[in-house]
Amino acid sequence: MSGWCDHLHGASPLGYVAMMRFDTTRDTWRDVPGTAALARALLDAGAPVEGDPLDAETPLMTAASYGDAEVARVLVEAGADLDATASPTAGGVPGGTALRHAVVFGMTDVVDVLLAAGAQDLVQAAAAGDVTGALSSETCEEDRVAALRTAAAHGRLNVIDQLIAASTPVDGVDRDGSTALHEAAFSGRADSVTRLLHHGADPTRRDTRFGSTPLEWCQHQRAEIGPGKGHDEVEDVLRPITPGAT
Repeated sequence: MSGWCDHLHGASPLGYVAMMRFDTTRDTWRDVPGTAALARALLDAGAPVEGDPLDAETPLMTAASYGDAEVARVLVEAGADLDATASPTAGGVPGGTALRHAVVFGMTDVVDVLLAAGAQDLVQAAAAGDVTGALSSETCEEDRVAALRTAAAHGRLNVIDQLIAASTPVDGVDRDGSTALHEAAFSGRADSVTRLLHHGADPTRRDTRFGSTPLEWCQHQRAEIGPGKGHDEVEDVLRPITPGAT
């Protein structure tokens, strides 16, 4: 794990425990009993709950990314900072809280732990379909763009409308230079694709990492997971308005 993108010089001991669910030798996820007890033992021995200050993310963020709800619960009980954010250069979710990590990586059990502990996050609220109270005039553009992508991925059309009304750029990009329309196409959400186009999203825009259009994201994901997941419907919407579509 010494080469993992968020831990270039090796993770803190708690960080390693938090990522034990992923077997790097086989690239597979697994259930690992005893991680909570190990995390608690490390804390009792003096391990800092926030990990090494030089790390790009805290152990709680790592537990959230890897879906270890038991380790997350131990860290929360030990006083881990729910509002701490990853560094802007982190490889997982730059600038994201632990809750944001859990939402982005689909770790529902950890989301439940963090919400029960009082964590709040606009992106999670967008996924749930209700951003009331989570969206304000003080919300930074980066967070609004991230929420728009999440709303698009989950078909939360009312949230898409709210975010656009709050001056969220419909073609706002993440660190890979992809937009909410890319995300909606990848997720097979023709309803979100149509709504974003209604708000002026650009179907010809290419992301800066792969140089692909939203239609190409759709086609790639359909090839990966097979038909029947909404990608045919997305293609029907995007193909006529994507020059050079194949």
